[in-house]
Amino acid sequence: MRISINVDEDIPLFQQLVEQVKQAVMSGGVRPGDALPSIRQLANDLDINNKTVAKAYRMLERDNVIETKGYRGTFVHPEAKSNAVVDLTGWVQSELTQLVKKLKDAGITDSEIRIAFGDVMNDRAIIGATK
Repeated sequence: MRISINVDEDIPLFQQLVEQVKQAVMSGGVRPGDALPSIRQLANDLDINNKTVAKAYRMLERDNVIETKGYRGTFVHPEAKSNAVVDLTGWVQSELTQLVKKLKDAGITDSEIRIAFGDVMNDRAIIGATK
């Protein structure tokens, strides 16, 4: 699997990494059970921050494209090929876009939406609703 990161692209580095791993899975460049480089090794190879690779790996693991087996390493998930086609980030953006449009159509201001979103993300809306 060959990964190349372009720091001049508008696409965030972690997203480039996620997409390239998914493409490698879909094309058969990596197969279920194949070992992937450690976070540190891949970050060194690509000359990027460890946290960037860690974020990409977390997203890939969330999507069941890869799996971490403790100290044994990170491997391609057995169901990686079917899971690689799922785009949770795209789904979230689509859902939020529809919700924001619905709220704006109801007359809610951008500021009210931002405040409510922040409250929900920080669980303050739930706490405030129970008082």
